[in-house]
Amino acid sequence: MRGCRLLEGEGQGEVCDLFGGGPHLTPALSFQEREPVAPHVEPAWVGRTTGDQICEFSTQKGARKAGVRLGSLAETATCRVVVLAAPVSKLAEVVSAIGPHLRPGALVLDVGSVKMVAARIMADGLPDHVEIVATHPLFGPQSARSGVKGLKIAVCPIRGRGGRRAAAFLRKQLGLDVILTDPEAHDRAAASVQGLTHLIAKVFVEMEPLPTRMTTKSFDLLMQAVGMVRHDAPEVFDAIERANPYAADVRRRFFAHASRLEAELSAQGADATG
Repeated sequence: MRGCRLLEGEGQGEVCDLFGGGPHLTPALSFQEREPVAPHVEPAWVGRTTGDQICEFSTQKGARKAGVRLGSLAETATCRVVVLAAPVSKLAEVVSAIGPHLRPGALVLDVGSVKMVAARIMADGLPDHVEIVATHPLFGPQSARSGVKGLKIAVCPIRGRGGRRAAAFLRKQLGLDVILTDPEAHDRAAASVQGLTHLIAKVFVEMEPLPTRMTTKSFDLLMQAVGMVRHDAPEVFDAIERANPYAADVRRRFFAHASRLEAELSAQGADATG
């Protein structure tokens, strides 16, 4: 499945249309960075009109195939539903750029892996006349290859009543398992759920090549998990491990247990040979 570079990771996606009558999507804003083809090329601002719930295009040809119309920042930011698909490091820049163009009553959502930072940036930077919801699709293209029904998404209402409407749409129209929560509770859980997964996957990838034929079922499952995140954009890993304020403590505890186990095994080995 082909995806734009900033949306390839597990937990990165684009979902929109909270007011339409079904899977037909209302326009939304997606911020993407692409490889520059010439100096001073501006990042692309993409206005969705119709298409799937997950952004799968990275070229104009791909956009046309997905039923997506490319538009200017000013045009796309006037949509009723605006979805910010930007990494945490770019979110403040995006919020500042779209603020003057947002219409009163618009609903603005993000889809990043870290919610406390994103919620603060949106609450501080977006005008008071818009509603804000912080979301985190707990899946990526690999998980959603066969569809999104039954997959999980975290929804954090920040300002206005849009959070409940978003949750209702995601649950009823897309069949997602909606978890209503707040940014702090999300980040506390994600520090382990995503932080440990991506950390272990990173180590496995650096240890390759690993056996592929003489394997156990448990090892195959581990490698399957590694495969789901191995091609994540660097921004995804960075956000999960650095932008989440609780990730550092989870890493410290993980490495402390690993170091303790290594010391015990080394001591037992010394006793056995001595």
